[in-house]
Amino acid sequence: MPSPLFADRPAQPPEPGAVDALISQTSRLRGEVDAVRRDAAAHDDDPRQRWQRALCDLAMHQLDDLSAQFGQLRDGAPAVTLPTADPADLPPVDDDASVFDDSFTSDAGAAYGEAPASTGSLLTRVGSAEWNLLTDEVSWSDELFQIFGRARERGPMSLDEMPTMVLPEDQPRLQAMVTDCLIDGKPIDGEFRIVRTDAAVRTVHMTGEPVLDADGCTASMWAVLRDVSELRRSERAVRESRDSLEDSRRVERTERRVAVELQEAVLPPWRGSLRFAHDGPAPLDVAGHYLPAASTDLIGGDWYDALTLPSGDALLTVGDLTGHGVAATSSMAMLLGALRGMAVAGIRPGALMGHLNQLLDSSGQPALGSAMCCRYDPVAQTLAWAQAGHPAPLLFRGGTGRPLRRPEGVLLGATPRVAYEETETRLLPGDVLVLHTDGLTRTPGAVGDEAGLARLLALAPRFGEARDAQECLRSVLEEFGEEAREDDACLMVVRVGS
Repeated sequence: MPSPLFADRPAQPPEPGAVDALISQTSRLRGEVDAVRRDAAAHDDDPRQRWQRALCDLAMHQLDDLSAQFGQLRDGAPAVTLPTADPADLPPVDDDASVFDDSFTSDAGAAYGEAPASTGSLLTRVGSAEWNLLTDEVSWSDELFQIFGRARERGPMSLDEMPTMVLPEDQPRLQAMVTDCLIDGKPIDGEFRIVRTDAAVRTVHMTGEPVLDADGCTASMWAVLRDVSELRRSERAVRESRDSLEDSRRVERTERRVAVELQEAVLPPWRGSLRFAHDGPAPLDVAGHYLPAASTDLIGGDWYDALTLPSGDALLTVGDLTGHGVAATSSMAMLLGALRGMAVAGIRPGALMGHLNQLLDSSGQPALGSAMCCRYDPVAQTLAWAQAGHPAPLLFRGGTGRPLRRPEGVLLGATPRVAYEETETRLLPGDVLVLHTDGLTRTPGAVGDEAGLARLLALAPRFGEARDAQECLRSVLEEFGEEAREDDACLMVVRVGS
């Protein structure tokens, strides 16, 4: 039964701790194989020991490949199933067997065609050869005929014939390896691509070395050749997947940076409290804040804004567009710019909501949005407001809080040519208004936002003791600011002065 260490990988990557354990097992096994290889090298005059050492070299190559893939899994690279094998599948070397004994044959010749090679025994992808330079005899194992797709009756190829099956661009590499081995006595360790008789292109890894005679001259050259086509294909897939993943992450980082910069450019530049609407007996003290979602990738279309209109009235608005990223922030920028322009032109909140609905409905980037627009008259101390599917302002007075009664109004972009009601509320000195988007009070996993709303209303006593809007804002942030919210949120606190 194959060892679990060398079994095909699961579709989902294992836990990091499990991967580290597999890397350790692979490293220990490689050390054991290396010890066997060194023992075989000590008896290098025996052809059977050379064959055993070659098998150990191949097994170590396989273990190195496997360790590299485990490392990629640990580091978060996409998992790709590689053709691997169990060393238990390797047949033992029989002292009475010849170097190319039948014990090294395989019935996996069908695995070498246009279709990918099947995973299984390592020997289905390994062949051996020996070229005798004194007698011109050539010996090939059955597996080598299968790797090259060469009929056995045609016999093995000489060193001079082999380049005819090698891709032209790889022929110099093969020639250099063979020349270095035969003339300089260097070991062979390299790869080249062949074109089989069935036109299939395969990648072959070749290891070998010269065999010297008693005078120290090269008498023959032996080599072990392994079909590594599927392994290289899998490695390319890993590289391409990693490159694609990195490209996607680069695009995501760029889009997020653009969304953040656009959001920062559109939201009010003031920080802390803003005091305005001083023409009447009850000016306003305003503080606003943006609360990001737990995932920094979810830059949404939430906004808050406050400005003084030419008439001396104050405009207060908050809103939230569906979606995230550049599309949501660009639509938010468009909508907020239009809202400011129409408010400066004197359009009342109810009619203003209708125009925004038409604008969003006809936009090239379809979206839905909720919004609330308030117009405060500091002389009459009245707040006229309208809403489009948005939470009502919360009014805190005398140590208690309550939502204001909402006028009718559907979500922006939901249906064309719809009318929005407008209502009016009188404010008193010391009153506190809290305007927010629904991401503030929505509790992860809960249905509705009643629990969050109750927590917000429970801050009424603290608001009654607060000296300004900024202190009220800090109370809200202490209650809600550290939560891992699923969506971003905007918050604006308005305190009526005396």
